[in-house]
Amino acid sequence: MTNTRQTLAPPMWLLVLITISGTMAMHMFVPALPDAARALGSTTGQMQMAISIYIIGLAAGQLCYGPLSDALGRRPLLMTGLALYTAGGVAAACAPNLGMLLGARLVQALGGCAGLALGRAIVRDTTSSESAIRELALLNLMIMIGPGLAPVVGGAVSAAAGWRAIFVLLAIAGAATLVFTWRLLPETARPSGRLGMQTLVGDYRALLSSPRFVGFALGGGSATTCVYAFLSAAPFIFINQLHEPVHRVGMYSGLMVLGMAAGNGLTSMLARRVAAARLLRVGNTLSLASGLVLLAIVLTGHLTLLTTLGVMLFFTCGCGMTSPSALAKAVSVNPRLTGSAAGLYGCTQMTIGAICTAAAASGRDPALSATIVMVVATALAQLAFTVALASERRLEREQAERAS
Repeated sequence: MTNTRQTLAPPMWLLVLITISGTMAMHMFVPALPDAARALGSTTGQMQMAISIYIIGLAAGQLCYGPLSDALGRRPLLMTGLALYTAGGVAAACAPNLGMLLGARLVQALGGCAGLALGRAIVRDTTSSESAIRELALLNLMIMIGPGLAPVVGGAVSAAAGWRAIFVLLAIAGAATLVFTWRLLPETARPSGRLGMQTLVGDYRALLSSPRFVGFALGGGSATTCVYAFLSAAPFIFINQLHEPVHRVGMYSGLMVLGMAAGNGLTSMLARRVAAARLLRVGNTLSLASGLVLLAIVLTGHLTLLTTLGVMLFFTCGCGMTSPSALAKAVSVNPRLTGSAAGLYGCTQMTIGAICTAAAASGRDPALSATIVMVVATALAQLAFTVALASERRLEREQAERAS
């Protein structure tokens, strides 16, 4: 079985292209929002809906792709998603008004989320449980580079050729990925053929009734996307509170992404020798401890650029260590529902990230609000992981007793 799985494995560079397509389209358009607003005669607030509606589509679409891919296969669903993504890019590039642009962005998101959900499921399909952690860590490491570079690329393309050129570029990338997928990606799942609303509801009920899946999904989402709270508040923290120039904010955010990449790299190296449960606990404990240190710094009035960046590097490194282990554990709960688990996990991540971002924006002190959100989220993640791992140990004991 192991050899068969390995021969079916697609190249890692293709999995990276498949997975980053969805998030690249979200981040690349951000620098061009003011230009697009002026061109279409809308306000900045109205144009920001192009980001909000994309996030909604990205989260909701994963709930459909997961179970559909379990029933029909990864390959046809992925190719359908990439076709939608490409068509959405073309439509956005030609949009004559805001309404058409928002509709095109929704189509683009509903296509792009296929890669997010199914890229992870394909990794689990083609590797053992232990290897999945290492492969997912490597995949996450590559994916971290994409959103970090996307705003830079988007800004350069918009300045050189206008905001519509961003969507032309995304459409070309989507079409190229579709061709590569058609030529190089084999079917990695064993489609069940079970399709219908009753089946979909039953599959999600099975996952949501599993303490292991719920614990790993909630824990993984809380531990990894709570950093969105700080990233969304970063411009206000660095500019208004630390009095740093505007042009350095992107560089500081990039350093935090570097911390996540370092955490993914550590997990990739340690996955062969260290149990996933230990990587989970160590990574999230590092984030929780870093969050508490930053909270103490904020409360005592000792917030400086050096302390902020130093502590956040440790925090994001912990996030990077936790993410692949939590994901691998979650999608391994029920081998028959790998796609559904990947989709529900992705939706949970996006939802928790949105909640953390909104909560951080509700306070008057950006640094204090963001730090409190991160501490609470990582503490909840620790509790969720404890419940999930306890359930896993109990199941292993029951299986050992039955075997004996």
